[in-house]
Amino acid sequence: MATVPVTQVKLGDKIIQDVLTPLGSVLFYKGKVITPRELEILQAFLVPTVVIESLMDNRVEEETITPEQGKAAEKSPFLEQYERTVQLLKNVFYQSISITNIPILDIRKQLEALLEHIDEYNILAFSPAPVNNEDYLYHKSAMSAMSCYMLAQWNGLPRKDWMQAALAGLLHDIGNAKIDKNILSKPTKLTNEEVEEMKKHTYLGYQMLLKVTGITEGVKLSALQHHERVDGSGYPLGLKADKIHPYSKFVAISDIFNAMTMKRAYRQAVSPYLVLEQLQKDSFGKLEPAYVGTFIEKVTRFHNGTLVRLSDDRIGEIVFSDRNHPTRPWVSVDGTIINLTNERNLYIEEIMERIE
Repeated sequence: MATVPVTQVKLGDKIIQDVLTPLGSVLFYKGKVITPRELEILQAFLVPTVVIESLMDNRVEEETITPEQGKAAEKSPFLEQYERTVQLLKNVFYQSISITNIPILDIRKQLEALLEHIDEYNILAFSPAPVNNEDYLYHKSAMSAMSCYMLAQWNGLPRKDWMQAALAGLLHDIGNAKIDKNILSKPTKLTNEEVEEMKKHTYLGYQMLLKVTGITEGVKLSALQHHERVDGSGYPLGLKADKIHPYSKFVAISDIFNAMTMKRAYRQAVSPYLVLEQLQKDSFGKLEPAYVGTFIEKVTRFHNGTLVRLSDDRIGEIVFSDRNHPTRPWVSVDGTIINLTNERNLYIEEIMERIE
C-alpha cells in the first residue's frame, strides 16, 4: 500500500482506496486496475495522488504495455462472450450458406451465453476497438441483438419474445452473406447499381431463414423488413407502420444507432448523443415514435457522476439530467456547470466511465 503522485502511477497498479472527483463523486472505486484509459481520466481531473497496491513483482514494465494489452488484461466474461458471438457469426457468414444449414442451435446457445451478461452492456458507452470493413457487419449484428433484447423488455413484450427479438437483431443482415464481398467492404460511396445490389440482402435474408426451425416468423420478417419505414418510404416493399413487425421496428432503431456509433477503420464514430437526436427526428415519420422515445429515455438514464467527454475534448461529469431534454444534461467541468440544453454548440462525444 502506498500513496503516490499520479505522475508515478504505473500501468497494472491497483487502486485500493476510492478516488473522488472535485464534486465528491466516486471517479474510480477501489480495486480498479490502472490502464492507459484510467491514467487519462486521472490526469484530466487533476487528481494529485492515489492509494495503490503496487504490483511490481508481476507487472510488465509500462513501456512494453500497449493500450490493447491493458484492456485485454481486464477482459470481462461479457466481453469474452461478445467476442465469441462475433466470431461465430463471422464463421456462419463465411460458410457457403444455404437455407438448410444455418446452425441455429449453436447460434442460440452462444446468444444465450452472451445475454447472461446483458446487465454489463451499456448501449451508449460500449464500443469495440476500431472495426475493419470485413468485421463491421458481425459487430453491428451482435450489438443489435443486445439492443433488440432490451427494447423488447423496455416496451413490455412478453418474456417469450425477448430471445426472439435478440435473434432478429443478430440475424437481420444474414442476407449479406450472399452479397458481393467487394460491395460489402467498399470504404467509399456505393454506385447506384451497387446500392440496388446491396438492397437485395433483405429478400435474400428472408429466403435463407424461411425454412429454419427454432425461430419465429417475426425473426424471419426482420431480415426482410428492417429497412422499411413507418411512412412507407423504406424498402423493399414500401410497407407502412401497421404492416411492419415490432421486431423489425426494434432492429431498425438498433441498426441505425450501432452503424453510426461504431468506430470504423475508415471513419470516425458519430457521438451517440448526436445519433439519439437523429433518431428522435426520424421518429417523426420514419421510425416508431413510441419505441424511439423509450430507447432514448432508457439509454440516457445515468446516475449523476457519470464521466463524459464533450465535443471540445473537455472532460466533466453529469450533475443533472433534464428528462425533457434527455440527450442534453448538465455537465460540470472544473467546477463550471455547462447546461447542454442551452449550449447547443456542444454535445457529449463519449461516455468515459459509468459511476455506479
